[in-house]
Amino acid sequence: MRPLVYHHNKRFELESGTVLPEVDITYHTFGKLSPKADNIIWVCHALTANSDVADWWPHTVEKGKFLDPDKYFIICANILGSHYGTTGPLSINPVTQSEYYTAFPRLTIRDLIRCHMLLAEHLGIKKVKMLIGSSIGGFQVLEWLVMYPDFAERAALIATAAKAQPWVIAFNESQRMAIETDPTFGERRPDAGQAGLETARSIALLSYRGQPAYDATQQEFEETGKTKDFRASSYQRYQGQKLSRRFNVYSYYRLTQLIDTHNIGRGRGSIENALSKIKAKCAIIAITSDIIYPVSEHFVLYKNIRNSSMHIIDSDFGHDGFLIEHEKLNNIINKLLENE
Repeated sequence: MRPLVYHHNKRFELESGTVLPEVDITYHTFGKLSPKADNIIWVCHALTANSDVADWWPHTVEKGKFLDPDKYFIICANILGSHYGTTGPLSINPVTQSEYYTAFPRLTIRDLIRCHMLLAEHLGIKKVKMLIGSSIGGFQVLEWLVMYPDFAERAALIATAAKAQPWVIAFNESQRMAIETDPTFGERRPDAGQAGLETARSIALLSYRGQPAYDATQQEFEETGKTKDFRASSYQRYQGQKLSRRFNVYSYYRLTQLIDTHNIGRGRGSIENALSKIKAKCAIIAITSDIIYPVSEHFVLYKNIRNSSMHIIDSDFGHDGFLIEHEKLNNIINKLLENE
């Protein structure tokens, strides 16, 4: 399915005060809008995903699933700063008539939400049945619920947190340090920094999966006598190369910095105070083996969002469980959608 693009030909001011002269927002839709426009589900994607939900979230955009295109009008917009069509580091700056590259400004989650709202206003969407997001998609949903408390009736917050803790920021800084060791990082070409990006991705994967998943999936078939060419080693290299073929280092660098800014309580008194303002009915969904956003982080959301329910998915797949445990997610989220 081909993406759609909304060109916002007006200035867009970021939270930092920096101004983008114009913004392109790439998005996908699935299904049909109901006559009363009361069947909209807005999906907020994670770090290196795109706006084509069916492409990266297996068995969700299907009949009977929580993103059933026969029942719902589903929309997902590629985030600002990404590599998949929305304005980012490889976009042309209309002022200089050349790509931004390292000149592309830093972003916050709040910038993403204001950008999403540009698209919502363009499409005439004033309210949605549900917002849903995992990981930094969950960051976006939380900010959206606080910034625009009447926009969503329901929300599913999956494998996420109220703020980026030092543990998360440390992983991101290590990734950026790896990128900075690549001597081509900073060159004005789209394939710069590939070796650094591959290493950064291998660092990130450790946090996405954790020991149980690696030990379950990367064991040697014959351990006796093996001293090199381990499966886990080749897996790390393969995954790094896989990302470098589809993404660019400048978007990745900025998006890791974006993650670090997340704190729902920033400028709002406290995290508890900010979460107490949320009106939507929320399902908080944690994964037992997630070492980035552990179960304890989700209890912070559950305790402070008034109309919320807590769900824990038992999985050995770590943070990436949100991509894999679609059947368990389907059971939880369908109930949220069906409970009027």
